[in-house]
Amino acid sequence: MLSNIGIPGLILILVIALIIFGPSKLPEIGRAFGSTLKEFKKATNDLVNGDDQEQKKSTKEKEKNKLVGIEKTDSKTGS
Repeated sequence: MLSNIGIPGLILILVIALIIFGPSKLPEIGRAFGSTLKEFKKATNDLVNGDDQEQKKSTKEKEKNKLVGIEKTDSKTGS
């Protein structure tokens, strides 16, 4: 989507933003936009990594339960 804008389109967007918001507001808007993107990216990564961590945790619990089940059957047989 953004790869088709090019340099002239980017300059046009910046000039329009400068006219609308003025030079004093542009740094504030830029910081707000940057922090919003950072927060969105962090939340997205947390969601993706959270799913992976839950899968790893459930796999580890299943393996642990299998090992515990083996130990219980060994203790019952006495070997």
